[in-house]
Amino acid sequence: MRAVHRPTLPRTLHPGAWWLWALGLATAASRTTNPLLLVLVLAVAGYVVAARRTSAPWARSYGAFLRLGLVVIAIRVVFQSLFGAAVTGRTVLFTLPQVPLPGWLEGIRIGGAVTAEALASAAYDGLRLAAVLACIGAANALANPKRLLAAMPGALYELGVAVVVAMTFAPQLVGDAARARAARRLRGRADRGLRSLRATAVPLLEGALERSLALAAAMDSRGYGRVGQVPRATRVVTAVLVLGGLVGLCAGAYGLLAADGGPLFGVPMLVAGAAAAVAGLALAGRRAVRTRYRPDPWALPEWLVAASGVAVAAAFTWAASTGVPDVVVSASPLTLPGLPVLPTVGALLGLLPAWASPPPQPATGPSAPSDSSGPSSEVLA
Repeated sequence: MRAVHRPTLPRTLHPGAWWLWALGLATAASRTTNPLLLVLVLAVAGYVVAARRTSAPWARSYGAFLRLGLVVIAIRVVFQSLFGAAVTGRTVLFTLPQVPLPGWLEGIRIGGAVTAEALASAAYDGLRLAAVLACIGAANALANPKRLLAAMPGALYELGVAVVVAMTFAPQLVGDAARARAARRLRGRADRGLRSLRATAVPLLEGALERSLALAAAMDSRGYGRVGQVPRATRVVTAVLVLGGLVGLCAGAYGLLAADGGPLFGVPMLVAGAAAAVAGLALAGRRAVRTRYRPDPWALPEWLVAASGVAVAAAFTWAASTGVPDVVVSASPLTLPGLPVLPTVGALLGLLPAWASPPPQPATGPSAPSDSSGPSSEVLA
């Protein structure tokens, strides 16, 4: 008897997996100042976004984050040129008029000689921050914010109304900006430039905030965040575990990201803080008195995507902690940095979600059913 193969329904990847992958890439970018590695991280994030983003409005947010990163780099370079810092060099590119300052402002200067080493150091720092922003933008472009809110642990239901405003503001702003530009083009008006920005900036911000607040009000009216009664002792233990876990996570993250930190301090604190936080969230989840309609599954693709981000972060963190050459580069003297093997291979592991995650679903037509898996489709128990 021949086996019958039943087709499986298309599904989207769990938004938590996308955020874990993106945070792994952001952690890797924060551990290096090598421009070649940072550009490689940007290329990896951009390729995955191009391969797996959908036609949803929030999927266009990645380009906005890239432009914001370019602005950050420009601001960093301009501030370095105007105010100067501790970075000095021998290759003077040009000299700005210097403003004399009183003696009690010693160490601060405005204007003066601008060297290539100082500009390169500022560009490296700006590119690192731009790469971190691009990784966060990749998560915003790939993860459905409503599904992410629906997957929130039960202990955080009370914060859900505030979180939904923060999580949906940027996607709503990007979608409104695209619609406003299209409307101005249809009217024969310019959709680019300073004049267009002045005409649409305030209405876009107001409209995006109003839409986010309307969604939050709809959630609140449907009882989102309603909790049950628990004993006082359980509440105290839960608060201690959650607060202690958050402190441990902050201390562990500082130990991993600080220049004088290391895995001997950061990793144990991070693991202990994560364990305490998970225990506290699980215990606090007992207060939840609602059910969820069709929760997103966490299957093999989610594990592969999350593991990809963790592998990238682990490779860069290990390379920076053990002093692998060309992971942290100095602009003085100004030389062309190399491309170390371990971080390069680790960054390429970030490409795994382009094939391991489910392909994006085709755009639905007017007669197709809308996505009702957001918070408004959740049923109170």
